[in-house]
Amino acid sequence: MEKPQFGWALLHPRYWFLWLALGLWWLVVQLPYPLLVMLARLLGPILQRLGKSRRKVIAANLRLCFPELSAAQREAMLRANFFSVAMALFETGMAWFWPRWRLRRIYRISGLEHLPEQPGQGVILMAMHFTTLDIGAAFMNQERQVTGMYRPHKNAVYDYVQRRGRERHWRDCRAITRKDVRGMLRALRQRSIVWYAPDQDYGPKQSVFVPFFGVPAATVTATAKFAELGRAQVIPFVQRRLPGFGGYQVTVYPPLQGFPCGDEAADATFINQFVEARVREQPEQYLWAHRRFKTRPPGEPPLY
Repeated sequence: MEKPQFGWALLHPRYWFLWLALGLWWLVVQLPYPLLVMLARLLGPILQRLGKSRRKVIAANLRLCFPELSAAQREAMLRANFFSVAMALFETGMAWFWPRWRLRRIYRISGLEHLPEQPGQGVILMAMHFTTLDIGAAFMNQERQVTGMYRPHKNAVYDYVQRRGRERHWRDCRAITRKDVRGMLRALRQRSIVWYAPDQDYGPKQSVFVPFFGVPAATVTATAKFAELGRAQVIPFVQRRLPGFGGYQVTVYPPLQGFPCGDEAADATFINQFVEARVREQPEQYLWAHRRFKTRPPGEPPLY
């Protein structure tokens, strides 16, 4: 895709309120990082009270995935998750608007040796839907030129700002829409590093039902197909928000071995097990507001 281009149509009066909101967002995220953390701690309980429907989804997911915890423990995790949701509002703005030098000051990275600057084959840089998703991608883009897959937004102004924010770190960086399979495979065959996150419910099409936290979950088979057809290796990475004002830790893992194995269910199970292990390391930072178990196997009742 071509770089996003600004046009006069984006200044139509129907977008003025959004431009104002984006301007305020830009202004707020210029605050020092410790102040943003403190603001998120104030905002989290407010979001919890206002977002009743999302609270129900988060509570249901925690109940399904952590039945071994007491109700009080899950409630504490829910409150911590709402702080993460609030912090994500600032982290996304930091990822899109902060200069490179400022981003580099707030994270440290390990395992980068697993991801050469010029890999000998295409790389699927496998991300996971933590609330720190956008800022984690921005950190990786400080270290390597990464092509990202994304879902276009229906609002033209927001989509312009989103793409510009995600593509600004490298001159030749491009975003590939989620439906552009040919573009994804072309990039992989050209030995590019392509960011991809497979851990959401995208419906029954191109999915298989395999366990995630012991619950049958519609899991895309695309990770294995992209790896096979794009002749690519899969290298996972994860970012973690450190306690207090400590910034972030980014960890790049070795390439997945024996993947894909040629069995769709086995490959999807392998991915879910890897994601689950990472989520258990920092459950309060996962995107539990997503209805991960929305699609049910035939004949099974809805969970939300």
